[in-house]
Amino acid sequence: MKILDNRGLEPPQPMMRTLKNLDQMTDGEKIAIINDRRPMFLYEELDERGYKHETEAQGDGSFKITITKVGE
Repeated sequence: MKILDNRGLEPPQPMMRTLKNLDQMTDGEKIAIINDRRPMFLYEELDERGYKHETEAQGDGSFKITITKVGE
């Protein structure tokens, strides 16, 4: 699983980086992103595109979001 560390980036860079990587994913593939804050706008985009996602708060205050591309 690929890990994309978006910590330290100013908005909208984390969202743009994440969406660029999502476009390259194949069905069933997973990616984990790590953000400084909970990506509220990304959740809406993931839901619209049909991706599954799970968020885990990390000990350092960041958030790890595991995203799965669901096949049609």
